[in-house]
Amino acid sequence: LTTALKGDSKKQGNWGELILERILENSGLIKGEEYTTQETTYNEAGERLQPDVVIHLPDQKHIIVDSKVSLVAYEQFVNAETDEQREQAMKAHVLSVKSHIKGLSDKNYHAARGMNSPEFVLMFMPIESSFSLSVRADDELFNFAWDKRIVIVSPSTLLATLRTVASIWKQDRQTKNALEIAEKSGRLYDKFVGFIEDMQKIGDRLNST
Repeated sequence: LTTALKGDSKKQGNWGELILERILENSGLIKGEEYTTQETTYNEAGERLQPDVVIHLPDQKHIIVDSKVSLVAYEQFVNAETDEQREQAMKAHVLSVKSHIKGLSDKNYHAARGMNSPEFVLMFMPIESSFSLSVRADDELFNFAWDKRIVIVSPSTLLATLRTVASIWKQDRQTKNALEIAEKSGRLYDKFVGFIEDMQKIGDRLNST
């Protein structure tokens, strides 16, 4: 898989999106309702944007997820034969991740039309060990990303986040169902009251007759 992917950035991107799609399928969220893929929007300058995934939250809020694969330097680190090679590959890997963070930040999804997004975007790294290596190599990486309104997530942390969102949707539906039941019960009660009042009037008229 590494051999197939490392020389082709488009294949890397497609593979990352595939892993992201599999995680979404296992999250409990409903495609087309609670999340959408490849949704097109535009920034303030009118430039076209197409985030990998838009997670929909209750009250018309959104979370944007973009997949970024950092593979070449990571593969060099794994296959390095000396400490010096490993050190060089590790630094190159961190630079690659930082480059993805900066590129994602520059897209400015926060100001995209029709996106009521929180002040951050989730950058998904589909290779768990690649994610682990980058945060071990640079303990300021999360802060670097956060300053650019990016939160880095791996398959495990993204799945936990998405299941939390699925739980929020479940609670929201339960609340709306409870409100709907209360509203319909109230209307039914009003009809019963009106029915009883009409019967009492009929009874009064019969007694008068």
